[in-house]
Amino acid sequence: MGSVCVFCGSSRGAEGRYLEHASDLGALLARQGVRVVYGGAQVGMMGVVADAALAAGGEVVGVLPESMADREIAHTGLSELHVVDGMHERKAMMAELSDAFIALPGGIGTLEELFEIWTWMQIGLHDKPVGLLDVAGFYQPLLRMVEHMVREGFLRAEHRDTLAVDADPVRLLEAFSRRGTPVDKWATLDTSS
Repeated sequence: MGSVCVFCGSSRGAEGRYLEHASDLGALLARQGVRVVYGGAQVGMMGVVADAALAAGGEVVGVLPESMADREIAHTGLSELHVVDGMHERKAMMAELSDAFIALPGGIGTLEELFEIWTWMQIGLHDKPVGLLDVAGFYQPLLRMVEHMVREGFLRAEHRDTLAVDADPVRLLEAFSRRGTPVDKWATLDTSS
């Protein structure tokens, strides 16, 4: 795995433990020789991931929409910074540059990025691993909602199972290397009803 895209908050979160885990993930990826791809900002958890990876000797690539770069939140110390027209271009470039995706705690932007890239896997646009680093149980309420979607027939269990979840980043990366090929939703869709 040459590069991992990290989705996370542009805020710091209410507790320092989130920042500590962001720093640990950035440093771990750098130590393993994995390039970090992320949203390009110097603020919040995003900046912490980037700074930790850079401090550990890693390569960090940021992708930032021009509107955000104009607000002077761009991280100027990255290995590469791509400034793109908008959010759609940002997400497409991040996906293209990455071999896997990890979501740390964050807000609605993080969830939007997570669900879009997970959906792209479900419909066969890519077969790259997607996972949640479930820091301090942050994603447990979301995972209960995902289980509810399975019970109510809106998400198949095999598609739920394509999302790797772990509180430990080493185990999460190991799960990425053990996963099978995702099932394309359209290949198995029952259209008889």
